[in-house]
Amino acid sequence: MPELDDATAAAAFRRLLSHLRHRTDTQNVDLMGLAGFCRNCLGDWVAEASDGRLTSDEGRAHIYGMPYAEWKARHQQPATPEQLARMAESLKRNPS
Repeated sequence: MPELDDATAAAAFRRLLSHLRHRTDTQNVDLMGLAGFCRNCLGDWVAEASDGRLTSDEGRAHIYGMPYAEWKARHQQPATPEQLARMAESLKRNPS
């Protein structure tokens, strides 16, 4: 399979961010439970990819479109024991 060029990858990533910003009903714990990553992970990956130009908090703000604490106060619901259990099982499948 051919590699994606940077412009295509960037456009797809921006669309993913737009989608996640719109779907505030989708909780991070549910993303973690299904896919083993969440918005915070994406923010941390952005910070890591910036070679030190962005902190983790700044990377997360890029993902959320606002500071994480603000998004959390507006949209995050308490996790249920079932959600936490799914997340724990899902994380076991992630690479180390």
